[in-house]
Amino acid sequence: MDIPIHIDFVAVVIILGVFLGLFISFFIIKKSLKKNFPNLFMGLFILSLALVMLEGWLNYTGYILKFLWLSNFSEPLNFLMAALLYLFVDAQLTPNRKKRYWLHFIPSILWLSICMFYFLQPEEVKYNDSIEVMQLNIPKIKENPPFSDNPLGIRSYVNVLTGIYFAIYIALGLRKLMLKARDMGESLVRTTNKTLKSVRNISYHALIVVVIFILVKLLFKNDVGDYFIFLYLSFMIFITTVQIMNRSNYYDEVSTFLEVPTLKYKKSSLEETKKNSILDNIVSQMENEKYYTRSTASLSGLAKAIHETPHHVSQVINEKMDQSFFELLATYRVREAKAILKTDIGKKLTIEEVAERVGYNSKSAFNSAFKKITSETPSSFRDS
Repeated sequence: MDIPIHIDFVAVVIILGVFLGLFISFFIIKKSLKKNFPNLFMGLFILSLALVMLEGWLNYTGYILKFLWLSNFSEPLNFLMAALLYLFVDAQLTPNRKKRYWLHFIPSILWLSICMFYFLQPEEVKYNDSIEVMQLNIPKIKENPPFSDNPLGIRSYVNVLTGIYFAIYIALGLRKLMLKARDMGESLVRTTNKTLKSVRNISYHALIVVVIFILVKLLFKNDVGDYFIFLYLSFMIFITTVQIMNRSNYYDEVSTFLEVPTLKYKKSSLEETKKNSILDNIVSQMENEKYYTRSTASLSGLAKAIHETPHHVSQVINEKMDQSFFELLATYRVREAKAILKTDIGKKLTIEEVAERVGYNSKSAFNSAFKKITSETPSSFRDS
């Protein structure tokens, strides 16, 4: 039987959102493991969004009928996304409290166990289910399920339960946000606090998604109108990608197209004594020559200064200093800036002048690096 495939502008926008979501979530999660819980939860949230959108795209285009083993694969994530968003808010606003994060994953695990009755069904059952869900004008085929795909009957209420689940977590997140704002003496609408603004805006987006979800489920039968939700989620992912690119320090450094990250050095010919020698030369350049204060500082430039290859220098920085080149550069620059800011001369300099003295080309890049390392702005550090 010929399976109709439906590709249009909406399908293209959604699949672009899926690819971008998978791409940026990988790097956010990779960079956040074990050291940045808020970003880790946000990365997992974006990954969950991308997977849910992928299933929605398969349903919208009809490709799900070609990949029936993926039918409803993301359904358990419906009961994980709101928890991840709440955990992001919680970890942002109260970062030092010990919490039992794993408790929030229980609803998704329970729903996964319920879905197993469906996942283990033969393809005929999933084929007919997909046709019914998407309201396709295609004849169903004969099926002989070995057992019920919904023995408890609870999956019939998945949309209602998803809405309630999101509403509860969003309410909890907003309550925590309002309490934090009150404690800080800030107004959520007019706050200038970066953390409060970030959490507030994300909460607004979550509320909009819930409203769209409710409207879609009221106006359309089954999952036919879900593409409206996925379009807005794609918009959220596009905006997030733009923000990440705009905040990157990559554009403020002198870099080349060939300076790509090296993931592993298993085949490297460098011996341990050579690595230590390169490390000594790097440290000497940084601490004695203050190479980091050059606005044109780059990996290739540092390698040239110590007569080594960029690959070997990058390997030593990664293995011996547990940093990337740009992280190393920021560490030295911020350390130098801290020393300057506490001097009598430093107290008279503008932040832009301090940034230039330690090698930064822009105040925003300097502020971002300084706050990332010290958790406060250069101005607040100088005034403390």
